[in-house]
Amino acid sequence: MSEIRIIGLMIQDRIKEAGRTQQVLSKYSDIIRSRLGFHEVTSAVCSRVGVVLLQLTGAPSRWDELERELSGIGGIQVKHISFE
Repeated sequence: MSEIRIIGLMIQDRIKEAGRTQQVLSKYSDIIRSRLGFHEVTSAVCSRVGVVLLQLTGAPSRWDELERELSGIGGIQVKHISFE
């Protein structure tokens, strides 16, 4: 089985960082197999903090590039899980 990588993003301010984050995700859309986003929404509040999970496909070298670019955005924490 080849490596499977999941990247988790914790975005501290979704409103502030949404544009740049989306640009990077669009740039690497060819290696993103699945994308799932979460943020708290109630009748009183829509949280500025968000979590995005990405399942990647394609070349592992591109995975590393994506992680580096996302890590360069202020206010975003990037973690990954690899399965082999």
